[in-house]
Amino acid sequence: MKTVEIYTTPTCPYCSAAKQLLRKKGVAFDEIDVSRDPDLRMAMTKRAMGSRTVPQIFIGGQHVGGCDDLHALDHAGGLDPMLA
Repeated sequence: MKTVEIYTTPTCPYCSAAKQLLRKKGVAFDEIDVSRDPDLRMAMTKRAMGSRTVPQIFIGGQHVGGCDDLHALDHAGGLDPMLA
């Protein structure tokens, strides 16, 4: 299974929803809290091609986007193959 990284903040409901979907699928992920580290947030923004909002999700190093993007990918049937 590919490495999944999710940039989050503790109070973000979209972060919680994205993590819930990944857990439901049995996917382990690395959570990176950017709430207290401006350098981490800057690194996230750079990796996410300018996106500053959380969550920002990467699967196998590929930028997926945010929570809505993750759910849309799953709904379209593209998430499971991407995780394999």
